[in-house]
Amino acid sequence: MKNYFFILISLVSLQLFSQNNDEIRPVLTGAPFLRIAPDARSGGLGDQGVATTGDAFSQYWNAAKYNFASSTSGLGISYTPYLSKLTNDVFLLNAAFFTQVGDEERSTIGASIYYFNIGEIQLNNIVGTQIVETGIAKPNEFAIDVSYGLKLSDYYSMAVTGRFIRSDLYNNISDSNNSQTKAASSFAVDLAGYYQGEEHTSFGYMDGRVRAGFQVSNIGPKLDYSDNEENASYLPTNLRLGVGYDLLLDDENKIGVTFETSKLLVPTPQEDGTIPNKSVIDGMFSSFGDAPGGGSEELKEFTYSLSAEYAFNNTFAFRTGYFHENRLKGARQFLTLGLGLKYNSLGFDASYLITTSQINNALDNTLRFGITWDIGEETDYTR
Repeated sequence: MKNYFFILISLVSLQLFSQNNDEIRPVLTGAPFLRIAPDARSGGLGDQGVATTGDAFSQYWNAAKYNFASSTSGLGISYTPYLSKLTNDVFLLNAAFFTQVGDEERSTIGASIYYFNIGEIQLNNIVGTQIVETGIAKPNEFAIDVSYGLKLSDYYSMAVTGRFIRSDLYNNISDSNNSQTKAASSFAVDLAGYYQGEEHTSFGYMDGRVRAGFQVSNIGPKLDYSDNEENASYLPTNLRLGVGYDLLLDDENKIGVTFETSKLLVPTPQEDGTIPNKSVIDGMFSSFGDAPGGGSEELKEFTYSLSAEYAFNNTFAFRTGYFHENRLKGARQFLTLGLGLKYNSLGFDASYLITTSQINNALDNTLRFGITWDIGEETDYTR
């Protein structure tokens, strides 16, 4: 049953499917839970959030958005079931908090925790013709982070986030090389920026505004899951870029559209299946040109998403989005639907994912939920 355990971990971290192995080269990393969108609002927007408007869950996507949130402080809690078609004890929990500080409220402090529970797995060995139980594995991963954001102008802010990561995927099970596995720990840094322009006259005399954002996340040392340093795994260092536009129909109605692209900044597996052993910084920069096959293969490593959100009077929102990843790099291709409701300072979000790929998605037909609470006062960005 050890093989079953490793297969399950692979399902959690990647989309496994049967094709020509010479063509399939997904980029592999440790701590794969850091690639799962943790909140229901972003889940309804095609798993994007680097350039959408600020909310309590901006810590994961772009902490610089906190400077443009609709409240001076807020709290959010979200729950995401995972592999719900196979089991009911695999899930991601996320809690986030932020507050604006200083007399001019140009600075923000944020904090969040992610906890990924991978359930309990019965481990067995075959001894002769007998199956002998050897224990229960309880793999899990979590991250705790703190961010600081600073508004550099009325329309632009930047943020830095520090993160502690602990990933216990193997629960002291020996790997195929008989190296003793262990829980791996590391730390990482995010760098992010966000621009939200001033309102201007747009189509048909309606007002509009431009949004844009970037984030480089999880820059840090490798995760070492065993006593063999050659088996250390890269963190999922990720580059996100996004642009968006809000069309303010009137004082109560708003439509926002956003486009986002992302790329893992870690080395690509080579033709023989080996992963280049480079330093973290070297791996980040060389990731733009190390894919076997050249330029066309490099483009396949980018994911794309497009979303639209209609909001009424800051109390109701309907969302939809589409996410695309090349079939040789993971094959995550899906539509999303989302709903947001707000009463006074309390908000509720839900999202639903529908896969459009022939490859199963771990979140297919899954409902995600989130609750937010605006603790502080309203800001000028409620519209």
